[in-house]
Amino acid sequence: MKIIKNTVLAVVFLSTLQGVSQEILTKKEALKITLENNFGIKIANNNLEVAKNNTSIYNTGFLPTASLSSGANYRNDNQTINRQDGTSTIVSGAVTKSYNASLNVNYIIFDGLGRKYNYQQLKETYNLTELQAKETIENTYLQLFTTYFEIARLSENKSNLNEALSISKQRLQRAKYQYEYGQSTRLELLNAEVDVNNDSITLISANQQLSNVKRGLNIILGVEKEVDYVVETAVDFIKMMNFDELQQKTIANNTILKQNKKNIAISEFNIKINKANYLPSLGLNTSYGWNKSENPATSFLAGSTSNGLNAGLNLSWNLFDGGSTKTRVANSKIALENQQILLEQQKVTVENTLKNTWENYQNQLFILKAQERNVFTTQNNFDRTKERYKLGQVTSIEFRQAQINFINSKTAFSNAKFDAKLIELQLLQLSGDILNINF
Repeated sequence: MKIIKNTVLAVVFLSTLQGVSQEILTKKEALKITLENNFGIKIANNNLEVAKNNTSIYNTGFLPTASLSSGANYRNDNQTINRQDGTSTIVSGAVTKSYNASLNVNYIIFDGLGRKYNYQQLKETYNLTELQAKETIENTYLQLFTTYFEIARLSENKSNLNEALSISKQRLQRAKYQYEYGQSTRLELLNAEVDVNNDSITLISANQQLSNVKRGLNIILGVEKEVDYVVETAVDFIKMMNFDELQQKTIANNTILKQNKKNIAISEFNIKINKANYLPSLGLNTSYGWNKSENPATSFLAGSTSNGLNAGLNLSWNLFDGGSTKTRVANSKIALENQQILLEQQKVTVENTLKNTWENYQNQLFILKAQERNVFTTQNNFDRTKERYKLGQVTSIEFRQAQINFINSKTAFSNAKFDAKLIELQLLQLSGDILNINF
């Protein structure tokens, strides 16, 4: 029993000591750290950079291509020359040398507008990637504040448990005095000791749970941070618009719906890109070349040098490719139709989620007010029971029950407060406004 008492005293002392030296991690600071260090956001930003590179003019096919080539050849032969008069000449080591260099430039003048539609599709893909990055940030916002408010809730619950332990210790001290002076039984003293031990165990468990959640927050923050900090527990609710306005804003700004619309635009350009294969293509090619050769004595010419400019146009028209273009066009139209169906499905899903979340939010605000009234009522009841307990008008069991009711009501109020705030954040995410909140 003494060991447990000493443990309780140590826990309370350390909690008090930590409370003096703990730093405050504000919501604004936590958000700043997350945006700079979160692993998922870093990956999303890198993906956005790749999409940006893909929309560069260097990836569109609008620029010409240029290449430089050169070469040299050496040939050493043993040659036998037979003439018409029957004579012959044998030459050993007949050397032939040749050199060449050329600059080639090619440009596609017209390719059935395929490049144009491909470039527009790349821009839409960039916009889609931007929306995907935004969705990642929105989800990280929600994940961050879900964990942050969980720490705040556990911190308030820990404070309530500390208060419960303090009350139980006062009751234990009173029971000791009463027992020593013969004013109560040993049973009363033992009950008080059991309640102190139970409250101490609950407090230790709460401390462990709080530390675990803080370590989870470190993963979201993307940093290795000691868990001896505290968070803000104050909650400010945003004045929400009415449901009809919120619904209109959600349909217009919801990130998932916007992504579906971009997928439709990409599918439309994909049809045009495939249709471009029905049209001819026209290309320009030009080159400037230099050639030199050195011939052996057996050759008619001792050597030659030439240089000059060559240019030409190439027109090609694939009149029939076995039906592959027709198949690709038909399949791309089906893909577009699927994207349109997915958009309608997503609209129904988002609207249904919005209705459920809005109703849940309204109910949670009512629960919050009811729990606030319960705290006031149970506190009055506890204060009156405490005075009557001092006068010996109520039993320790009745006092303990009033104490439990009071602490439970404070815990329920804290839970309702943070639950309501999290639902509010879900509404802001659905309406596309979560990144605009100001803490």
